[in-house]
Amino acid sequence: MIDSRTAPYAAFIMRLALGIMIIAHGLTKVFVFTPAGTAGFIESVGFPGFLAYPVMAIEVIGFLMLVLGVYARWVATVAVVQLFVAATVHFSNGWSVTNVNGGWEYPVYLTVTALVVALLGDGALAAKASN
Repeated sequence: MIDSRTAPYAAFIMRLALGIMIIAHGLTKVFVFTPAGTAGFIESVGFPGFLAYPVMAIEVIGFLMLVLGVYARWVATVAVVQLFVAATVHFSNGWSVTNVNGGWEYPVYLTVTALVVALLGDGALAAKASN
């Protein structure tokens, strides 16, 4: 059974951890790789380069919303799709993140984490609960 006293705080911690991790990735795309560099990478793995911009927006704005608890369930639902598509880039690299170009286990883990947040809901300390 789920402990109804602590479950909202567990959902909050999961939401916060996922949001912080993805914001860091999004800001890296914006400030380190640059939008043009990110678009170039996305093109190099077979996706249209223009997708770099919605990806960066999702990773920075969407996951800031996740951290704050603003429509977190909906943001997490969108993230499941975005993170799974990102994981497909690594499928041919094998399991371990230590493989050349990184493995697929970490992006799949983030995908599953987003799915858990989407299923659990916003949890405690959410600014705007999404039904």
